[in-house]
Amino acid sequence: MTGGGGSLYNPPLQVVEVRGTRRGDAERGPAVYVNADEAGLRLLVDGELVRVQGPRRTELAVVHVDGRLPRGQAVVRDVAGLVVTEIVRISKLDTDRPPARRHLA
Repeated sequence: MTGGGGSLYNPPLQVVEVRGTRRGDAERGPAVYVNADEAGLRLLVDGELVRVQGPRRTELAVVHVDGRLPRGQAVVRDVAGLVVTEIVRISKLDTDRPPARRHLA
């Protein structure tokens, strides 16, 4: 499924829980949890590095598939600047394309 410009279909997700970890926790670092349908829409697999775009910033995180979450919802862990009820988009990293060049005027 593609949209304009060849991008994947990427509906927004609502953050329903924000988790923070502490030093010494077994699992730490930026992560986003979604159900299998949401991951499948974006062609994502469990453990893949993704881009999480929130209203104030974009961050890289590992995606985890969680069958307990309903469609349209996401749980984030250690992703700065997000709060419950905010809308995010998660997307595959485009590693096949070189970085865009910026022209200085």
